[in-house]
Amino acid sequence: MSDSVERSPKIAIFVLDEQPLLRYGISAYLNSQPDMMVCGEAESLLNARSKIAQCQPQLVLTGLRLGTGDSLKSIKKLKAEIPRLLILVYSALEESIFAERAMRAGASGYVMTQAPTDALVSAIREIVGGGIYVSRDVALSAFRKSLRPIPKHNYGLRPADCLEELSNREMHVFQLLGSGLTNRQIATSLDLSVKTVESHQENIKHKLYLSSCAEVWKRAAKWMEQTSPAKEHLCCVAPDERKKKPPSLSSPIVEALATQTTATPESFPSRPESHAQ
Repeated sequence: MSDSVERSPKIAIFVLDEQPLLRYGISAYLNSQPDMMVCGEAESLLNARSKIAQCQPQLVLTGLRLGTGDSLKSIKKLKAEIPRLLILVYSALEESIFAERAMRAGASGYVMTQAPTDALVSAIREIVGGGIYVSRDVALSAFRKSLRPIPKHNYGLRPADCLEELSNREMHVFQLLGSGLTNRQIATSLDLSVKTVESHQENIKHKLYLSSCAEVWKRAAKWMEQTSPAKEHLCCVAPDERKKKPPSLSSPIVEALATQTTATPESFPSRPESHAQ
């Protein structure tokens, strides 16, 4: 057989992330894989639509961000516009809470940025092959959860289970409170009124069985400490504030991808053998 017959078409991937450095590193890494190619990239869904229509990717790879430019809403819109499109999400946000939310929005997989670097390409191959992708721990947790009897009330829920009771918007507010933002700052970042933010905070208080808003703040701050890498993915402040404190690239996947951006383009194909599948 000729090479053209033997060789399967490469998986066409579109990278959607607001950080140019990260997009560049991800694209270089994926292009180094023998069965993948990045056909386009964009910083936002608004800029992505025409490019996606032009390059016709099989899969969109996007980071999960909350607040202004909420990725969950973008995923839902994208899936509604192009049902055939496969979507893989990567994030530092706690998988046990956000993987299910991303899947409900229309994603087919969720990869933590703390995962080994080859998890990204494994996830892409699994999804393109017709499967879904989450970590083994989350898959087992979901299975165990499906076997539990449905409780008559929520008083026996563990803290993580209680957080699952929060709506996407309430979870956004909870995270921003944990990041140290005031109600007014949250209102500005999410384009809401202060009164609406206060209403969300009251709902959070009741759902988490807390007695005061001060306890909500403490609980949110403690949760953010436990999931500290997630802070880099909270696009919750104004653009000028973000410039003052750029996000740190602190995870195996992100560090590996960012490292590639310091190399010359000629060096990208020669990735270590451990990353090849």
